[in-house]
Order: sequence, then structure tokens, then C-alpha cells
Amino acid sequence: MLLRHAKSAWPDVPDIERPLGKRGQRDAPRAGRWLRQAGYVPDLIVCSTARRTRETWQLAVAELGASPPVRFEPRVYGANIDRLLDVVRETPSGVETLLVLGHEPTMRELSLMLAAGVTEGSDPDTLQRIRLKFPTAAIAVLAFTGLWPGLGPGRAGLADFVVPADYPA
Repeated sequence: MLLRHAKSAWPDVPDIERPLGKRGQRDAPRAGRWLRQAGYVPDLIVCSTARRTRETWQLAVAELGASPPVRFEPRVYGANIDRLLDVVRETPSGVETLLVLGHEPTMRELSLMLAAGVTEGSDPDTLQRIRLKFPTAAIAVLAFTGLWPGLGPGRAGLADFVVPADYPA
């Protein structure tokens, strides 16, 4: 699963230190609640070290109903899709469900690259929604069978894509 951080504020601080804004503080717990209700509870979280991603996870996990381990990974911040894919491929073999909490444009680009050409489980209209925009607090759920090191272009079906407007109130 790929989760973009919730909406951040824009105070006069370095980018990596930007906190969540009011909308982000509202949407992050709703993302966690959606994950729980949809049955997508991760075994491991790989989270960017940026403040807004860490705050997103703190608020989301409070609604998840579980406390999976979190690895705060500096390579996720500012990663391109190749670097982020390398991070995902390092996932331990015992992890079945991984959630990566990161940034744009990488969340959108990685979703599209992994689902490229996959017709089973990938709705063309949903892929087009992702092409147009991967909003803050959006979640892409990708289905993949195989070992993590084998994940690559066209190897995952897009099982779900939700944005804050889709979350239960």
C-alpha cells in the first residue's frame, strides 16, 4: 500500500520539518480508520522521516486498531521511483502487507509503474484518476504475488484507490 502524507502546513521551516495542517490532522485518522475497516492492516510500515509523514502515521495508527512496527526510512524522503522500489524490495520475506508512507510525485509514479499493463484487478478509470492526481492522504492498494525482490514494473494489480472524500466520516 502507498499512502501519501496528509495535508501539510507551510510555515517558514525547512521542507522536511513542515507539520500537518488542520485538514491533514482531520484526514490522517480517517485514513487509519479506512485501512482498518477495509481490512488492510499492514504488517510493516516504511515511513519517510519528514515531520508531516511521521505525524500522519501517528494519527492514522491511533485509528488502525493495531500497532505494526514502523521503520522510519530517510531514503523515502525525496526518493524517485527507482530508489523507493529498492526500499520496497528490501522488505523482509515474512511481511505480507507493507505500507509505504511517502510523498508526491513518487507515490503516483510508483503506483502507475507497478500496475502498468496489468489488467487483472486494475480498473482503467481508477488508474486514470491516479494519473491525474494522487492527493494528500490518498491510499493506493496494490496486489502482488511473489517475493518482494521480484516486485517491478507491471507486477502488481491496483486493488483499490481512495482519497479523503471516500473515507467514512
